[in-house]
Amino acid sequence: MPHKYLNKNPFKSMYFATQSMAAELATGILAMAAVKDAGVPVSMLVLQMKSSFHKKAITKIVFSCTDGQAIENAIKQAVEDGEGHTIIAKSIGKNTEGQVVSEFEFTWTFKAKGMRA
Repeated sequence: MPHKYLNKNPFKSMYFATQSMAAELATGILAMAAVKDAGVPVSMLVLQMKSSFHKKAITKIVFSCTDGQAIENAIKQAVEDGEGHTIIAKSIGKNTEGQVVSEFEFTWTFKAKGMRA
């Protein structure tokens, strides 16, 4: 996420909402890819978000998530048994110096559409 005029607050750091959107996208893109590969329609929804901020975001921030396999497994289970499955996916934002600026946990839920448990 670039550090620009439109996403800076009056304190010259990045708005927390801007960081939240980028952090969600880091987890959501993995979920969207896994849903696409599932072969059947699967609903996905964020149930909860937790965040912590460690440093002021005054440079470009890069968010990453390494929970892709766990997301795929939850979607696979949802397709196999027709029940809803949840997972907590973590997204970490680092500045240009590699320092952790913020951390987010998104609780995602997945359920195959049209299936009853």
